[in-house]
Amino acid sequence: MNQTVSSSQQPPAGGNRRPPQDGLSYVKGDTTAELAHVTIPAFLAQAVARGGAREAVVFREQGVRWSWRDFADRIDELAAALLALGVVRGDRVGIWSPNRFEWLVTQFATARIGAVLVNINPAYRLAELEYALNKVQMKALITADKFKTSHYLEMLQTLAPELASCEPGQLQSAKLPHLRTIIRMGDERTPGMYNYAAVLAMASPAHRAMLDGLTRVLDPHDPINIQFTSGTTGSPKGATLTHHNVVNNGRFIAAAMRLGAEDRLCIPVPLYHCFGMVLGVLACVAGTSAMIFPGEGFEPLATLAAAADERCTALHGVPTMFIAELDHPEFARFDLSRLRTGIMAGAPCPIETMKRVVSQMHMREITIAYGMTETSPVSFQSATDDPLDKRVSTVGRIQPHLEVKVVDVEGRTCPIGTKGELCTRGYSVMQGYWDDEVRTRETIRDGWMYTGDLATIDEEGYCNIVGRVKDMLIRGGENVFPREVEEFLYRHPKIQDVQVFGVPDPRYGEEVACWVVLKAGQQATDEEIKEFCRGQIAHFKVPRYVHFVAELPMTVTGKPQKFVMRDEMIRKLGLSVQKTA
Repeated sequence: MNQTVSSSQQPPAGGNRRPPQDGLSYVKGDTTAELAHVTIPAFLAQAVARGGAREAVVFREQGVRWSWRDFADRIDELAAALLALGVVRGDRVGIWSPNRFEWLVTQFATARIGAVLVNINPAYRLAELEYALNKVQMKALITADKFKTSHYLEMLQTLAPELASCEPGQLQSAKLPHLRTIIRMGDERTPGMYNYAAVLAMASPAHRAMLDGLTRVLDPHDPINIQFTSGTTGSPKGATLTHHNVVNNGRFIAAAMRLGAEDRLCIPVPLYHCFGMVLGVLACVAGTSAMIFPGEGFEPLATLAAAADERCTALHGVPTMFIAELDHPEFARFDLSRLRTGIMAGAPCPIETMKRVVSQMHMREITIAYGMTETSPVSFQSATDDPLDKRVSTVGRIQPHLEVKVVDVEGRTCPIGTKGELCTRGYSVMQGYWDDEVRTRETIRDGWMYTGDLATIDEEGYCNIVGRVKDMLIRGGENVFPREVEEFLYRHPKIQDVQVFGVPDPRYGEEVACWVVLKAGQQATDEEIKEFCRGQIAHFKVPRYVHFVAELPMTVTGKPQKFVMRDEMIRKLGLSVQKTA
């Protein structure tokens, strides 16, 4: 990876985060640090030059430990092999796998030659997989054999029975007409598929010699990554991101955390999602920090062990991950005293959980981040030196080179402190949804990304996410924001986790319902929960329906699936889905 590139050194932490002006909920990020006009491979080349023989990558479950130079060599091996297979700039190459070293190498090998990486959700089943492969006209797919209850190879064989009789790289499938090549991980042989190790051996010295020339002509504004967003209705949308989008977001995330060469970041969040790929991997590249992967998927004990054994200074996770770690019976035996920072994001962060992370996990400089896939993803992030009350009650302040406003239903910018829909504009906004102009125009208007999140911005520029526009429920003409009720219920000493949502009601239009996970060994009744609320929050916010569960339905990234809870409650209670005005 020998390239001469423009500087993309990590920008300084902090910066001038300007407060709102003219009493309106509009903020603009600092522009002191320049945006980097650089591609992903050039960005990595700078880290390799700085890091050299220092440890860069650890996959504990696979027994992998690489220096920065080792990592670069592995990337070039796969990049040259992809060239040997006929992959060229602009081709879509999918990766369908849990957190394995092959995922990480594929992320950078595709970028090295200008191919577009397509992240496939490890939880996808047949219909979702078929849709994603065909939507982007995927040419090649690198896949694990299986993960948990998902048997990837069997699903591919079901969709493409032609694999049984075709030569590897020569697939001609009726259902997957664009897919030619499938590369499977592991040593077992599967008809119609290449093995990952065998593919690496296909690259010739001539293919290797082509890499620098191919990388040199790439444009930072080329599309380089497609991430399918998980919606509750309709088909998934392929958010299309560029080098420029994700490299700069990774730089500013690292700066906010003060990540440096001495840091070691524990990454239990999935690579297929921006949390792992950008907030984790690209932030580490920005800081030349070591990336530590505890396992293929999240497991609290493995994460605690990795953080302790690998002397990690930083740890990422969604709130449910931190809760699982803190409440693990063996938590006390792990030395986490080296932890300093990290990011809690991906879902609303309970205030009590944040306080426990700071006090019990020693993460005094933990930050909160907010964003969405379509904005690469982070728009707001707290600083390591923000007052604790701001870090436990907000998602921080605007990131550099971005603009954010909060608007009402008429599209007018709201006064400071008033709830409305959050809109983002700037370098981080995606190019659009792949091959979907209609939904792109619905979401991006005049350069503004309409996030669908309800938020407030205070007089200092701190943002608070109060829910989803679609999550807000109206009970008897009163607006109820589930996040407000959840934050109150987290104060109950017996409650470990809780989600609040609306269900139809013939009298009030909607009623408040909640699903509650109790702490280990605790028991409670629905009346006890309701009594805890009475006199403390407005009567119309008190849940009418309380349902106790062992765990909440979650996406792979740890986001609670309220639509699943709502549908189950409607079925359980025998309610009509038709709302009454």
